[in-house]
Amino acid sequence: MNIRKGDTVELTIEKMAYGGRALAYHNSMAIFVDKTVPGDKITARVTRVKKNFAEARLLEVLEVSPHRAIAPCPYNDYCGGCNWQFIDYEKQLEYKHAFVEDSLHHIGKVADVPIHPILPCPQIFGYRNKMEFSFSDRRWLLPADKDCKEDDRHFALGLHVPGVFDKIIDLEGCLLQKERGNEILREVKEYVKGSELPVYGLKSHQGFWRYLVLRHSHYFDEWMVNLVTSEERGAALQPLIPILRDRFSEIASLVNNINTRRGGTAVGEWERTLAGRRNIRDKIGELTFEISAHSFFQTNTAMAEKLYQRVEDFASLTGKETVFDLYCGIGTVSLFLASLASKIIGMDISDSATGDAKRNCQLNGVDNCEFLCGDVKVLLSQLSIHPDLLITDPPRAGMHKKVIDQINQLLPDRIIYISCNPSTLARDVALLKERYRVEEVQPLDLFPNTHHVESVARLERSS
Repeated sequence: MNIRKGDTVELTIEKMAYGGRALAYHNSMAIFVDKTVPGDKITARVTRVKKNFAEARLLEVLEVSPHRAIAPCPYNDYCGGCNWQFIDYEKQLEYKHAFVEDSLHHIGKVADVPIHPILPCPQIFGYRNKMEFSFSDRRWLLPADKDCKEDDRHFALGLHVPGVFDKIIDLEGCLLQKERGNEILREVKEYVKGSELPVYGLKSHQGFWRYLVLRHSHYFDEWMVNLVTSEERGAALQPLIPILRDRFSEIASLVNNINTRRGGTAVGEWERTLAGRRNIRDKIGELTFEISAHSFFQTNTAMAEKLYQRVEDFASLTGKETVFDLYCGIGTVSLFLASLASKIIGMDISDSATGDAKRNCQLNGVDNCEFLCGDVKVLLSQLSIHPDLLITDPPRAGMHKKVIDQINQLLPDRIIYISCNPSTLARDVALLKERYRVEEVQPLDLFPNTHHVESVARLERSS
């Protein structure tokens, strides 16, 4: 019997698929369903039918899986921030390990690779050191909001609903950040609602207030408040400065980024420091890092140290090696390994990131690291130096094919691949496997209560 859009079906959930959705089968047809756990028996309505699979929306849980947990967040059923709060944490770890294993096997065509047990995060809430909240003139109405005032329907500061680009859930707080961050969020919201300037419309592209980005220093307990606006109007921000600084002594940096473009990004075209420093500082191990508004810094500081420690273990440096650090960001990996190598060359397309990396070298007394700003695939083609070790930490999309071609020409003895996406890790490993073999992989949980998983792979050149 064929499945059609709109059908109501009874399903038993069998496994989790990468992307966070669960998988069931009906008459041999794979059906993906959100907000369910293996072991659930459910009814669902089919929302989409393709040739080889279908998608459905949960209607009712008939029998509850033993792996379900009670989500403590009141926004969990609607928000796209952390979609796995309702799954027992031990099972989250199990599913994430399976994502890495399945991707390497099915996409990378790599078999018999030791994949170590996933390293868990000791704190599954309050672990994020950066949160980005959006303003919107269109509020997503929760069931409790149906009677809210008309003015409130045109104001929101919070997070997106999955699949809806122009509406925002108005939040009182997020469990992924420290409670102090939620207090700052509420204070900014109160000020903005009382201001005469409108919030930004993601459809109309009109309005002043665009984003609130909060960064927290795990080690020093400092906060950065970054207000992203559509134009520079210092007078509109000036009254907020004493309000925040008087109430929150931990705010070390208050900046304004101005983004006049239509694109939905919290990166400003230019920046003004409103109060305090232009950056905050944090520590990983014995190293201190300066973090500016647009710096890439691992969002889970405590787990970042475990991540870089595993990179160090996999690198097995003797002090004589030349190391390339691709997509180096603010130089965290480079500095972590600097005392163990002869020379490290970091590369990143972001000018602000490589500038931060150079300052971080000075801050920590490191003199054997060099940082180059530019497109990694171009920089690799221009260098005549041969690396003994190559470390790559690409974005979620993985490495560009031309970068992989350059690596296959450089032929470093060893590659350490840091990945936040097992699918693109597996794809890139497949493109390298004529010359490299994967020796071991270490998954780590940097993002509890989400489906995301970090992993570190050690590749050795084939003899």
